[in-house]
Amino acid sequence: MYGFFILLFVTSCVAPKAYREAVEAKDNCARERDEVMKQNEQLTVENTELKSKLETSEQEIKRMQDSYANDAQELKRVQSEMQSLTKRYKDLQSANQALVDGSDAKAKELLLQLQTTQKDLYSREDQLNALSAKLDKERTELDKTSRELEARNKRLSELEKMIAEKDEAVNSLRKKVSDALMGFEGQGLTITKKNGKVYVSLEEKLLFKSGSTDVDPKGVSALNKLATVLEQNPDINITIEGHTDDVPIIPGSQFKDNWDLSVQRATSIIRILLSNSSINPKRLTASGRGEFLPIDTHKTPEGRQKNRRTEIILTPNLDEIFDILDEK
Repeated sequence: MYGFFILLFVTSCVAPKAYREAVEAKDNCARERDEVMKQNEQLTVENTELKSKLETSEQEIKRMQDSYANDAQELKRVQSEMQSLTKRYKDLQSANQALVDGSDAKAKELLLQLQTTQKDLYSREDQLNALSAKLDKERTELDKTSRELEARNKRLSELEKMIAEKDEAVNSLRKKVSDALMGFEGQGLTITKKNGKVYVSLEEKLLFKSGSTDVDPKGVSALNKLATVLEQNPDINITIEGHTDDVPIIPGSQFKDNWDLSVQRATSIIRILLSNSSINPKRLTASGRGEFLPIDTHKTPEGRQKNRRTEIILTPNLDEIFDILDEK
């Protein structure tokens, strides 16, 4: 009963302004988290679209190359026919000249053959000119498509190189964080890499007493070591996510609900990271997930203990990759 009055007294002393700031911070974090997820989804979609366009361009170039080769072969055939017709026309001219003084009937027959051959020759010439124009147009389109394909290949190579560099940087960061926090692994701290990010997960027992936002000395020591690594990697964005179990907050507590508790815990950790380092505050985001992202869904003391955690999510800056995707 005495502890209850003490808790009631502390709760009544909490300034409404501080609570409103915490709620606003929580809302801002949710919006920033949604934006990051939206950017990640956009990156995945645009990368897939770029590869699909590349494959389509390669198929179109193959089709145009085959068409060009067929038209070139047809041009060669028409040229050969034109040469044969030209020779025949000249032969008929010679024969006609030789028979000018001969039979009129024979001369008329030869003249008719000459006119027919000449007409066929003109038709073949028109066909040859049309085919040559078509080949010139196809060559121009082929050159244009080849240039576009080359540009897309270049963008794709730059994107793949950039992604590989980011992945290598994440692997290096994970090792640095693991080395810095080696003494804390197995004591409520785990470090993993997934989705191109490094996740530093700290159980409640390493950081907070139950229902508190004050970080224990052991947790402060771990956070200071982590801050040293983050300070040396300025291109890494940092999100602090507070997580709770599904047990409701006791009525009369200084926290309205588990959302409130998770946000204030994330904010407490950010203050420690900034207190003894030169980390740019713009890199930091405080986020509260309450009980809505559990890692263990069993309604057991052990399962709830796993869910009471804080995750520090380290994400490489993706601005350069987005710049490549935005290029026309």
